[in-house]
Formats: sequence, structure tokens, C-alpha cells
Amino acid sequence: MATQESFIEYVVGQLENAGEISYKKMFGEYALYCDEKVVALVCDNQVFVKPTDAGKSVIGKVVEAPPYPGAKNYYLVDAVMDDKKLFCKVIRSTADALPLPKPKKPKTKKQASSRKKK
Repeated sequence: MATQESFIEYVVGQLENAGEISYKKMFGEYALYCDEKVVALVCDNQVFVKPTDAGKSVIGKVVEAPPYPGAKNYYLVDAVMDDKKLFCKVIRSTADALPLPKPKKPKTKKQASSRKKK
């Protein structure tokens, strides 16, 4: 079952005080960003936060589960999500613990022209 758009909008609404929150649809599910860092995946109307020591210290007893078959375990935060303040703290601390994404390399003219021909 794919995540419903109303659910991802609810999640984003809960995180209005966590930083710059955005999401991107990927393979029928969503990647959740905080300050341009992927901090969680939203799959099957559940939120899976990237595992970090900082996030674990805020959550306390964590429930680990893979967001999709074959994936590594993330922190399943369904029990935390409805507590807006705690959920923001989990996402904020996770974002702070993650490195900035590597800058994308600019496309070369050869790559750009070969894509246009297809």
C-alpha cells in the first residue's frame, strides 16, 4: 500500500518547528528532508527515521524496522509522531547528526546531448 498524500501532509504539518521540511515522491513512497538532508522515509503511511545516536537518545526505546523489503533497519516512529514537540526534536537531532549531502556534479555537454537524443 502506497503512502497517501494526506498522510505525508500530516507528517509535514507535525514538523513545522523542526526546520525547513520538504518531501519528494520516490518509487510511490516519500523521502522526507530537513534542511536539505534526507532524515526519514515515509512508506505505507509509516515514518522511518534514519538511525543516528542523536535520534535514539531523544526517542529512548526505539523500534527498528525496514521501510521496505531488503532495506536496512530505520527507527519506526509511529508512537512519537503524534507528539509534535517530541517528533520535531527527533527529526531536528537526526538532521543535525547527518552530514550535508554531497554537491551534485554538473552535467557535461556530452551527457546532456546523449540524453536529448533518446
